[in-house]
Amino acid sequence: MSMKTLMLMNAGAATLLVVVMSGCAAKVPVPEKQVTLASQSIAQAESSGAVEFAPVELKSAREKLSQAELAMAKKENHKAKQLADEAMVDANLAEAKARSAKSQKVVEELKESIRVLREEMNR
Repeated sequence: MSMKTLMLMNAGAATLLVVVMSGCAAKVPVPEKQVTLASQSIAQAESSGAVEFAPVELKSAREKLSQAELAMAKKENHKAKQLADEAMVDANLAEAKARSAKSQKVVEELKESIRVLREEMNR
């Protein structure tokens, strides 16, 4: 095999490698939808009482959304999508915890009302 043939084969192999690698590293689209959904989930959590009943989870959701927006600005779309998804999960958890805590508070108030009524009946 001549040196010229060997160099052409190496160049061909290198070109093929570049084509395969670029195909594997498909570009992730800008995750605008995920960021918007995460933002809406955070707003929903806030309105359900997460500020009071699930502040840690809400803070985590806000931080991840902020990081997602920064990653998106840097064109790190895969990272931005992942962070936006995590922010949405944290916000949903915060909302669920807030709703649960509010329900528990109502149950405790009802129990107290029942206790007071029983006390009144026994007089």
